[in-house]
Amino acid sequence: MNFSKLPLTQAMLTNLDTLGYKKMTPIQDAALPAVLEGKDVMAEAKTGSGKTAAFGIGVLHNLDVKKFRVQSLILCPTRELADQVAKELRRLARFAHNIKILMLTGGESFGKQLGSLSHQAHIVVGTPGRVLKHLNKESLDLSNLNTFVLDEADRMLDMGFIEEIESVLSFMPKERQTLLFSATYDGEVKKVAKEFLREPVIVKTTADELPNEIEEIFYACSDKLNTFVKILAQKKPKNVIIFTNTKLEAKELAEKLIEKKIDALAIHGDLEQYERNDVLVQFANGSTPILVATDVAARGLDIKELSMVVNYDLPHTEETYTHRIGRTGRAGAKGIAITLYSTYEMEKVEPYKSSEKRLFLEADTLPEAKGFEMKPEFVTLVIEGGKKDKLRAGDILGALTGEAGLQGKSIGKIDIYDKQAYVAIAGDVIDRAYKYLKDGKIKNRKFSIWQL
Repeated sequence: MNFSKLPLTQAMLTNLDTLGYKKMTPIQDAALPAVLEGKDVMAEAKTGSGKTAAFGIGVLHNLDVKKFRVQSLILCPTRELADQVAKELRRLARFAHNIKILMLTGGESFGKQLGSLSHQAHIVVGTPGRVLKHLNKESLDLSNLNTFVLDEADRMLDMGFIEEIESVLSFMPKERQTLLFSATYDGEVKKVAKEFLREPVIVKTTADELPNEIEEIFYACSDKLNTFVKILAQKKPKNVIIFTNTKLEAKELAEKLIEKKIDALAIHGDLEQYERNDVLVQFANGSTPILVATDVAARGLDIKELSMVVNYDLPHTEETYTHRIGRTGRAGAKGIAITLYSTYEMEKVEPYKSSEKRLFLEADTLPEAKGFEMKPEFVTLVIEGGKKDKLRAGDILGALTGEAGLQGKSIGKIDIYDKQAYVAIAGDVIDRAYKYLKDGKIKNRKFSIWQL
């Protein structure tokens, strides 16, 4: 179904077309009519199915742009997902001027957020803890709220989040629209969700969506690290997310891989926000091929093309397994999901054998990987200048392909943040690029440069 069938403004339809939104995905087709009518919605759709636009278009359509008060709150389980949602909403909001979307997440300066809130916003995207902190300090006012969205609602409503969610709800008007979007719901989540939904429209499109094409292989092994290296040597994936169950394991595994000349970085809950940004930027732009992650990274990582997911540790639930492997095999590409388990984990693996499409193999069948190394295609340079300095990707690209004389193919992804810019440079020309940016100018200005 075309977006033109919906009661949207011409300006929004034109913007959607410009952004490449030609036809609605199943979840958008099923949920948007009810969202636009102001009904409560409980929607279930797989990861990567277009859920953000399914609620985002409705939220933006129902805004009173002239009213500078918080009219919509979107809660996400992680900072990464909040950032991804905010970015997509800003793209969708280009149809109108002056729509202000503000992010409130942990890891960012509370004082800076206070300053931003003093100027008001139309939409707040945040994580429960930080939003609640602002509500308790009365720096955030939800008295004008008309739409509340829980993204990845299954995770948000588990026992770790429910108390914070209930506290946030107490600051909202009772008369409001509530939207829940997630990839999966279990019985407990459904029971809790219905307590604060009013006659919701239940939408489930997982049966209508094309499943990710993922090859699922389970390896019984006595040495997980050695088995993983053998798999890398055999499959030669471009990039891999490998999941561990604890922060310490993530950190230690990344260090062990580096010792084996396999480039890797770890992401987990103990990292500061700037450290998380550095890691995610490098993984997304090809400056590191392996990301070792705890489940905090399972939600909200916007990696368009991921070759392989590896469960180094067995996930605690099959829902977590589904979320982990759903990172790969997107948008028609084939993906590989590997799960490693030891002999004492045999019992935990049994439930996974119910699916006939999963292969169960012995690690001994893998060939040895003597001398195997895995190096990144790019190296990331950091420029101490960003959006606040009116620095654009085109300015950096122009400087590098102009006076520096680099070929376009040697320059990878460019990410611009408020005060910093990250640029991926092919390893064979990194010295030339660094020297030029260090000694030369961008937009007739000198910026500090360093290498990650």
